[in-house]
Amino acid sequence: MKPSALRGLLKAAARPGMISFAGGLPAAELFPVDRVEAATKAVLRRLGGNALQYGETEGVPELRQWIARRYSAGYLQLTVDNVLVTAGAQQALDLAGRVLVDEGDRVVVENPTYMAALLAWQPCGATFVPIAADDCGMKVDALSPLLEPQPKMIYLIPNFQNPTGVSIEAARREVLIDMLRGRKIVLFEDCPYSELRYDGEPSRSLLELDSPPDEGGHVVQAGTFSKTLMPGLRVGWVIGPRALIERMGRAKQAMDLHTGTFNQHLALELLNSGYMEEFGPQLRQAYRERRDAMLDALHEYFSQNARWTTPQGGMFIFVTLAENIAAGKLLARALERNVAFVPGEEFHLDGSGQNTMRLNFTKTSPADIGKGIRRLAEVIRGS
Repeated sequence: MKPSALRGLLKAAARPGMISFAGGLPAAELFPVDRVEAATKAVLRRLGGNALQYGETEGVPELRQWIARRYSAGYLQLTVDNVLVTAGAQQALDLAGRVLVDEGDRVVVENPTYMAALLAWQPCGATFVPIAADDCGMKVDALSPLLEPQPKMIYLIPNFQNPTGVSIEAARREVLIDMLRGRKIVLFEDCPYSELRYDGEPSRSLLELDSPPDEGGHVVQAGTFSKTLMPGLRVGWVIGPRALIERMGRAKQAMDLHTGTFNQHLALELLNSGYMEEFGPQLRQAYRERRDAMLDALHEYFSQNARWTTPQGGMFIFVTLAENIAAGKLLARALERNVAFVPGEEFHLDGSGQNTMRLNFTKTSPADIGKGIRRLAEVIRGS
């Protein structure tokens, strides 16, 4: 098991006065604390000590039912048996590795990709096979030669990917699903950012495009309330075929028995009280302003030295510097100037990405975003 370079970086990024673009963190000042306090009291009044008791491994049934209804669409009709509540989406990744991946199994991943997925599956013995991506997402036309020998799993973040912020276009989604028909390959669709859309129209999820989970579907979809409610709850979920969900539940039981009962009831209380409908638009507006502030600052200070993605949602902008600039070597000087970022090479499997960096825009105020990008530009010019 390898340590996460990002987790170590976040310790330095937490210093007083630091402008951090490093972690994928929500804006804590936007959490509606009063609303959470009221929901906490409501849960305790309604359930008393039962809200503080041990619970079912699969999760609070009413919360599983809410998730099943939320993600049912057309012929895709989910039940509670298709849903397992997890300790954040990260646990869904861990459980998928424990249940699906054996030593030497091939897992196809985008390059660059979310580093914590790699950390979850490396101890299981996964062999990662990178596939290139561009501004329209995974290059599915390059997938065919990677399907022989057949991989165990394909992993991707289709919406506002981490680290690049790009989304897979609708046509590529349909081609990808068609390529999997007749093959025993699990497609792990990681969807932590799907609710954070600021522009454009959403594409159908891979779960919707595929056959239903219990009728030969390939897709296992993970989600989380960490980006829309709050990460401190550590409440996420995974949707999949009943047989697989049952196996993942057994693995979870050995791991932690169940996700925190009170946190699940608190999330459900917030959801049932209209929290998402009221708070969601406010959150998206605030994050849209921060994204635009970062894009404006990049145009002002980086236009001669770099290019970058323009995400329609999510939390990240991915910057590509001149080829002779190593972002990893800039980090120490950037930290001295009280600004932090994540070098992009951390997300690449093939040693590329030395001249790239991931920038988070959701945690920082628009004013500090401008200051931080200016500092980064000064560090680059001084390299």
